[in-house]
Amino acid sequence: MTDTLPGARKFLAQFWQKKPSFTRGALRQFADALDRARIFELACRDDVESRLVTGTRTSWEVERGPFRRRDLGRLPPRNWTLLVNGLETVLPRARALQQSFSFIPYARHDDVMASYAAPGGSVGPHFDSYDVFLVQGAGQRRWQIGAQRDLGLIADAPLKILRRFRPQREWIVDTGDVLYLPPRYAHHGVAIDECITWSVGFRAPGQREMADRFLTFLSDQERADSSYRDPGLKPQRHSAAIGKDMLRQIKTMLESIRWTDADIERCVGEYLTEPRAGVVFQRARHISAHAFNRRLHVHGVRLALPTRLLTSGDKVFINSETILAPPLTRLVLGQLADDRCLPAGLRIDASTRTVLYEWYRAGYIEAGD
Repeated sequence: MTDTLPGARKFLAQFWQKKPSFTRGALRQFADALDRARIFELACRDDVESRLVTGTRTSWEVERGPFRRRDLGRLPPRNWTLLVNGLETVLPRARALQQSFSFIPYARHDDVMASYAAPGGSVGPHFDSYDVFLVQGAGQRRWQIGAQRDLGLIADAPLKILRRFRPQREWIVDTGDVLYLPPRYAHHGVAIDECITWSVGFRAPGQREMADRFLTFLSDQERADSSYRDPGLKPQRHSAAIGKDMLRQIKTMLESIRWTDADIERCVGEYLTEPRAGVVFQRARHISAHAFNRRLHVHGVRLALPTRLLTSGDKVFINSETILAPPLTRLVLGQLADDRCLPAGLRIDASTRTVLYEWYRAGYIEAGD
């Protein structure tokens, strides 16, 4: 676990996906990472997902961004919340906050959301289907949580709001406090004053989602693809009937579909490194390979904020692409994946420099000044 949250092994054994955890002042260093002006600016961008939630109790409205700054300036003094998602792809401090939880494998990391709430602002009592750390930035918020079994929702509400919320524990949280909640744990946060709350979420693919993804992966592979054939076709009494011979042949075709552990590994790697929707990588100004190598030696490199990089065996996955890496390259790229940067002066072999140069030109990595 990182220095900001000591006791990773204990946390994972006692709390992760088991029960909530609350820690006072664990991440105070992110108190000034985001303010009202910056979150308003982000909510006006068309490359950032944003929502405005207004209302209380059973009356709610949701408006999706991007917003106009003048409209945000006309908001009432109470009972609204502005949410922005995917901040780790555009805000270095948000990426740094996400990396505070590097004791959880990057393959499980999803995104960082921030909410700016006026007094009384909330998104209602709800539950998430994934693990989440709620980190308090500026201001104070009241959190109530409960391990209830009744997860019924208010019908026709624009948000997934619990119909009957039964809190069991409550805290007034201040800057740097961290609340962890396992999946499907009911919670309700209400701003006491103007406040910013970070939400660090972790992905948990569902069985249906992975099945759909894997079948799509298999269909995209260049494999032998036999076609249905019926050279011995005979007239049948009912033209609209599906013949038994046809069903039998199609069953045989489906049963012949095979895959390997390597197919699963590649599908999972490409799925987990797929960039967020709407991400556009900024291609670097063209420089020669020689100039890049000099820059690499002097400044090092870092991953571009939207880049997702994972490794598995001899495979390296970056932004839904797969490369087979020899041992030396795998060692260097593994360090880049773990640390999200490579330091200046690192000795790097020619084949690895070639890979890094291609990534630099694609906008996947940047000079590490």
